[in-house]
Amino acid sequence: MKLIERHKKFILWYQNKLGLSDYGLLWVVFFKGVLITLIIERLIVKL
Repeated sequence: MKLIERHKKFILWYQNKLGLSDYGLLWVVFFKGVLITLIIERLIVKL
């Protein structure tokens, strides 16, 4: 349970630091996932 609580605290800290709403944070996480997926896809295709 400590890991989950720490994760929740980190998310709230990150959200407050950037001044994002819940909706805005969801968009940031979405685009982060897209970016990571594209990077991994490019690495796999070039190999």
